Amino acid sequence: MNMYKSYQFRLYPNDSQIIMIQKTFGCTRFVYNHYLEKRKKEHLTCFDMIKDLPNLYSEYPFLKEVDSCSLRCSLFDLEDAFKRFIKHQNNYPKFKGKYSSKRSYRTNYITSTYKERKYENIKVDLKRKVITLPKLKEVKIRGYRNLESLPGRIINATISEYSSGKYYVSVLVEVNHLVAKIIPKRIVGIDLGIKDVVITSDGEKIKNEKIIEKYEKRIKRKQRELARREKGSNNYYKTKRKLAVLFQKLKNARKHFIHQITKKLVLENDIVVSETLKVKEMIEEKKFSKSLTDVCLSEICRVLEYKAKYYGKRYIQIDTYYPSSQECSKCGYKNEKVKELSVRNWICPECGSYHDRDINASQNILFEGIKKYVKELI
Repeated sequence: MNMYKSYQFRLYPNDSQIIMIQKTFGCTRFVYNHYLEKRKKEHLTCFDMIKDLPNLYSEYPFLKEVDSCSLRCSLFDLEDAFKRFIKHQNNYPKFKGKYSSKRSYRTNYITSTYKERKYENIKVDLKRKVITLPKLKEVKIRGYRNLESLPGRIINATISEYSSGKYYVSVLVEVNHLVAKIIPKRIVGIDLGIKDVVITSDGEKIKNEKIIEKYEKRIKRKQRELARREKGSNNYYKTKRKLAVLFQKLKNARKHFIHQITKKLVLENDIVVSETLKVKEMIEEKKFSKSLTDVCLSEICRVLEYKAKYYGKRYIQIDTYYPSSQECSKCGYKNEKVKELSVRNWICPECGSYHDRDINASQNILFEGIKKYVKELI
């Protein structure tokens, strides 16, 4: 089975390479905005825009200085934005701003053979820790110390600059991944929460590390410092960059925590069952909005889904409105008094079983997941 997998590396460009990257950001943004303006007046397909691109070169010669493939990719992005708008997946495409928090451009992999010699515009050498990119040539990279080479065929590379001033390159690779058929032997139900992020049907609780609290004081201090700076001054931009570094550290800490949890769940179990969460509706309640944003429940579900698929496991989501907390996992009695979130422990009036609210919910989720899995088999 062919799968797409991306590998992100930290990029360490020299001064001349940084200038070229910045020029490419500007040119791709210019081409995107130019044809977005044109599309407001007349209907143009992606092929029409690419065909018209040489005329733009003669009018604006500076476009010839950067990688031509990156300019075509920006037109593919514009076409994709319009397709999403037509399908009601997002709003009408907007013009790209110069001072956005993250700037990036994409370039496609191209190969050719001349006099029995193979030429490639994108090459990754993990032994020497360098990547060859169009117009930039060799750039130092860091990441994936345990890999000797990228497995599979390179599709494209995306060069990004974050507001912290750091550069990254994400290489998309097509991998021929063999997924072995697994006979399910171990199944787990999980209840997702705030105090404990994951509660399993085995009784294990993974506590919320409250990552936002670790950085909150430092972020607030830097925000106050930024407010005192004169806008547009050197000190203003220095403080702004330091603040961006803190936000990136917070983001990376969350990402690391999510990957730790999801990998453990997928590797230890053959089937993972959870509820289908409507996080947007949950965030509307101001009481829990900050905590819900910190734990990233929807991201945990998303990562679980693709990791289960990669390892040949199953990830099942049950109905959002299934009363997992109210039902007794022993006899099935529905206790509506448990609907209040303040009730953390309760005794079943029917069979007398003592329940921890979250563990009982995860066990009910497990049983409902088994029912759904059996129905699929039938």
